[in-house]
Amino acid sequence: MDNEYRYENEMDPTKLWTKETPPVPVSGVSRFRRWLFPALMAAALIVIIIVLGATSVRTSGRLQSAEQRVSDLNQAIQTLNASLQRAQESAEDVRRLQLAVQNNKDQLISVSEALRSRADVESLTRSIAGIRCSLQHILNNSSSPGNCCPLDWTLFGSDCYFISRLSLSWNDSRIWCESQTSHLIILLTNEDWDFVTQHIGSTIFWVGLSDWRTGKWEWVNQTPYTMERRRWKPGQPDNWRGHSMSGVTEDCAHLHSDGLLNDSFCSTKMHFICQKRSVHL
Repeated sequence: MDNEYRYENEMDPTKLWTKETPPVPVSGVSRFRRWLFPALMAAALIVIIIVLGATSVRTSGRLQSAEQRVSDLNQAIQTLNASLQRAQESAEDVRRLQLAVQNNKDQLISVSEALRSRADVESLTRSIAGIRCSLQHILNNSSSPGNCCPLDWTLFGSDCYFISRLSLSWNDSRIWCESQTSHLIILLTNEDWDFVTQHIGSTIFWVGLSDWRTGKWEWVNQTPYTMERRRWKPGQPDNWRGHSMSGVTEDCAHLHSDGLLNDSFCSTKMHFICQKRSVHL
C-alpha cells in the first residue's frame, strides 16, 4: 500500500521537477564577436568624422578663397567705377574747355572786329585832322607844307597840345586824352616846360605823371621818371596822408602856374593837358 502511494506520488504529474540547465562557459571568441560590431561602428564614426573634418577644412579654404575673389572683384568694380567717374569728370572738363575755347574764340573775333573798327576810326580821325589842317592852311593863305593840329589844339614843335577847360580826375583825364588819340602831357625838355608854363595861366593842370601803378613815379606811357627836385614845389612830392580819406595817398602830379609840380589825390578834379603828334602835310 505504501509502495503504491509512493509510486502514485512519484507519478503525480502536477508535481513536476525541472532540472536547471548548467551555465555554458563563454569563450574568448564569443566575447570578441560581442564587441566587434560596436568597435566597427566606432571606427566607422571616427573615419566619417575625419572625412567630414577634412572636407570641412577644404570647404572652408574654398569659401575663404571664394570670399577673397569676391572681395578682389568688389575692389576691381570700385576701381572701375572710380575710373569711370574720373573719365566722366574728364569728359565734362573737356566739354567745358571746348566751350571756353569757343567763347574765347568769339571774344577774340569781337576784339579783332573792335580793333579793326578802332583802326578805321583812327584812320578817319587822321583824315579829318588832315582836312582841317589843309583848311587852316587855306584860311591862313599859306601854301607851304608843314605840321598842323586839329582845331582847338596848339602846335609846338612836332606835337599838338590841348589845354582843357573841363575838370576831371587824373584817370578820367587820361581816358579823355586817349579818346582823342593822345595822352596826358609828358614833359621831357626845358622847351616843353617853358611852352606849357606860358600857356596855362593861373590854373593848375594834371600832367601824365603818377606813382599809383608801381609806387614809383613814371610817365603815363610807363617811361620811368628821373626825379628832378628843381621841377617840384619845395618839400614835394610828400605823399601827404593827413586827411579824412583813410588809406588814400597823393599819387598823381599836377602843374602849377609857375611851372612847378606838386603831388595830389588822383580823385581830385582839375583841368588837364593832352599831347599828340601833329599831322604832316
